[in-house]
Amino acid sequence: METRRVVVTGMGAITPLGNTAESFWQALKDGRNGIRPITKVDVSDSPVKLAGEVIGFDPRDHMDFKSAKRMELFSQYAVAATREAFEKAELDLTKEDPYRMGVIVGCGIGAMQKHETEIPKFLSGAKTDPLYIPLVITNMASANIAIQFGLKGKNMDISTACATGSHCIGEAYNSIRLGEADIIVAGGTEAAITNSAIKGFSALKALSTSTDPNLACRPFDKDRDGFVLGEGAGILILEEYEHARKRDAKILAEVVGYGVTNDAYHITSPSPDGSGAGMAMRIAMRQAGLTPADIDYINAHGTSTHLNDLYETRAIKFAMGEQSGKISINSTKSMTGHLLGGAGAIEAVVCICAISDNYIHLTRNSSVCEEELDLDYTFHEGRSRRVRCAMSNSLGFGGHNASLLFTAV
Repeated sequence: METRRVVVTGMGAITPLGNTAESFWQALKDGRNGIRPITKVDVSDSPVKLAGEVIGFDPRDHMDFKSAKRMELFSQYAVAATREAFEKAELDLTKEDPYRMGVIVGCGIGAMQKHETEIPKFLSGAKTDPLYIPLVITNMASANIAIQFGLKGKNMDISTACATGSHCIGEAYNSIRLGEADIIVAGGTEAAITNSAIKGFSALKALSTSTDPNLACRPFDKDRDGFVLGEGAGILILEEYEHARKRDAKILAEVVGYGVTNDAYHITSPSPDGSGAGMAMRIAMRQAGLTPADIDYINAHGTSTHLNDLYETRAIKFAMGEQSGKISINSTKSMTGHLLGGAGAIEAVVCICAISDNYIHLTRNSSVCEEELDLDYTFHEGRSRRVRCAMSNSLGFGGHNASLLFTAV
């Protein structure tokens, strides 16, 4: 079957480092830290004090007040990032067939803050918000994007924990390749800086308990002690190449490969030998017709947990072999925290910006590796480097793995 080329023509981002894709990327290049003391919930009785909070976000800057009232924060972030992405793509939606435009935007957890306000009502017998269910279910980010922009084609919510954003982009890529749509809004979103999320991840011993923002998230560092919660959304406008070319769109990058596997090993830990995530990378390269020698840069999942960083390093070695040490690797989470369902999406934005600027941002806070972590993780400072091909990796609870490949056009 003949497949079609898929390109990126627009991007949007809401992040702890800026509420546009441009400001987010500039903050990463500057090495700024988006991890700061938690203000959204009371953590006085919690050992976890820091998170990557979005600041300066007002939904009324991106939608009307009535629409905003009918969305929880994760949906608001997604709609806001989509509006930016469409503006950057310079698409005149009135000239497009709405049934050829889709949305695949996922969320890992959904509106946990709404659960926290409604569950006490159940227990006390108080009246429940009639919009409780449509506000909290994770498909509402994708649904609200469709409603706001009149997109009547394929619409899905993929929820695969921390691999959500990457899977949404990958499945959108496949849909366009196979002719199911001409344009798809793709990405992920999350707004889970809540008491229940903090307590739940703390019970798993997954979160950093550092009180120093410069030490809390240290991917691949020997003293890493857990991940930091982040929030926000990342959105790409994926478009069939000829469709984009005919309207003289500015093409930011091409999506050329997508690999997806499952470790089938454990509900929270990646496979120790790295074979699951490594196979996802190999599949993405095989689909793209590329070899490890073609990969200039990997945006790693890099959560700053002991097992993830070790096993992901093994996965990179499994996939890239002797080329592993020649590839620039970094972790965006060192500056944003972990956006869960939104992580892969904002990291896809980073890959595209790296290709555009030929620049690899630093992995902040990290300085010294343990013995087996011996790759080039871009510690200490960012660097200029020719980036023709960038890979983004995502690993999710349940063993979900995804790798995306982007190239310059």
